[in-house]
Amino acid sequence: MRSLPFLTGTAILALGMAPALASAETLREALLEAYKTNPTLAAQRANVRAIDENVPIARSSALPGVQLQSSYTEAVVLPVTAFTAPARTSQTQANLTYSLYAGGATKNGIAAADVRVQGGQAALRGTEADLFTAVVGAYMDVIRDEAIVALNRQNVRVLEVNLRASRDRFQVGDLTRTDVAQSDARSAIARGQLQTAEARLISSRESFIRLVGSAPGVLDTPPPLPNLPTDPDTAVTIALDDNPNLLAAQKNGEASGFDVKVARAARLPRVDAFAGGSYTNYFGSLGSFSPTNVPPQYDRAAQLGLRFTLPLYQGGAPAARIRQAQERRAQALEQVTEAERQVIAQARSAYAVWQSSLQVIASSEIAVNANKLSLEGVRAENSVGNRTILDILNAEQELLNSQVTLVTARRDAYVAGFALLAAMGKAEARDLGLEAGPLYDPTVNAKHVRNNIWDFAPAPTVPITSTRTNATRPQGAQVTRPLDPILDGGVDRSAPITAGEGAPNR
Repeated sequence: MRSLPFLTGTAILALGMAPALASAETLREALLEAYKTNPTLAAQRANVRAIDENVPIARSSALPGVQLQSSYTEAVVLPVTAFTAPARTSQTQANLTYSLYAGGATKNGIAAADVRVQGGQAALRGTEADLFTAVVGAYMDVIRDEAIVALNRQNVRVLEVNLRASRDRFQVGDLTRTDVAQSDARSAIARGQLQTAEARLISSRESFIRLVGSAPGVLDTPPPLPNLPTDPDTAVTIALDDNPNLLAAQKNGEASGFDVKVARAARLPRVDAFAGGSYTNYFGSLGSFSPTNVPPQYDRAAQLGLRFTLPLYQGGAPAARIRQAQERRAQALEQVTEAERQVIAQARSAYAVWQSSLQVIASSEIAVNANKLSLEGVRAENSVGNRTILDILNAEQELLNSQVTLVTARRDAYVAGFALLAAMGKAEARDLGLEAGPLYDPTVNAKHVRNNIWDFAPAPTVPITSTRTNATRPQGAQVTRPLDPILDGGVDRSAPITAGEGAPNR
């Protein structure tokens, strides 16, 4: 286990001690369901198992090859001049070949396959971390978008009340047509913003279904992220040691070196040992030159020896394969550098976003509280004629903007923090404490198939673990979570609306 799990221990206490509705879902439940049923992860596991088979395939060249061939021939027309030609023949041949020396092709082929198995396992870790990062993003998107929808609905209700009050005061001559038009415009804009927010919430819920396999319920507040680095240099150092995508690229580069040696072996001599035997039966149809000198109606033979093969000229193919393997190796090594660059950029960027989002959260909390006081003050000043309707509308919009900024920053901080853990190689099932059952271990299959040398070994049907989502219902824009106290309430909107000091009556 590479780090302390953040979804167990005290983190679970933070979630489990609070009462929750029966339909509530935790982040741990979402991650666990995705781990068990996501098709992308299941497909990558199947791909790794397929890579495992390259080892016994490569090892097969180092093992004896045995062939048995049998034939039966019926002569339809016998040659006129061949007095001894048989009318029917049955022949069985058995051959055994064993490679004693292949220029290092077999040894290096096995080594390349072994390294690629390790690279496939590292790539599986990367797929797992990428999936969990996407699930965390989808989980937080739903929480964020629910809050934004609730805020916009609250804003629409307030602006509609303002609009009705403005129209009533216009009827008695206390407000101008301009005041009513301003209130009407802001109310219409707010309704449009609400529709956009609702569509975004539906999209976030559908993305959650795509990744997790089921619709989100009442999502709990996620637990805090542990073991985050104190500076970007620490994050990069850990990431360069344990990022799975970088490790996979390094293994691919290492395997490409063995591929070059395999290609060079094509120009080297080969030594094979062989043994063979044959049995032929003529079924009494083998003719003779005299009735008294009848030959045997069967034949047999056996051979045992060594075969030395020295390639002298192959049309330039070996040299082309060597050059090709060297270029593939150069490509793989360049990809290692590219992967390293990506890891460094990912770690530093995630750290920067995480830190900046924390600063935005702190600033936005101050802004929300200040805008609440400002709105109350503007409304109070409007009631005595010192502020206009436009001032109230602007104050309402500024409060909404600061609330949306706060909600978005909270989502961005959590997702960036998890992405930082993923870049450091600390965002996989064992790191997250998802042991609700045996975790998938790719080394089990690799060990099982490595020494399997039988041609007729059973090949069990691979179960399909991913689940379909066609039975889920289309998602809506309902809000299931109450707003955070800092986002809801605390503003006195009961003050009467006036035209403001010195406003002309139209």
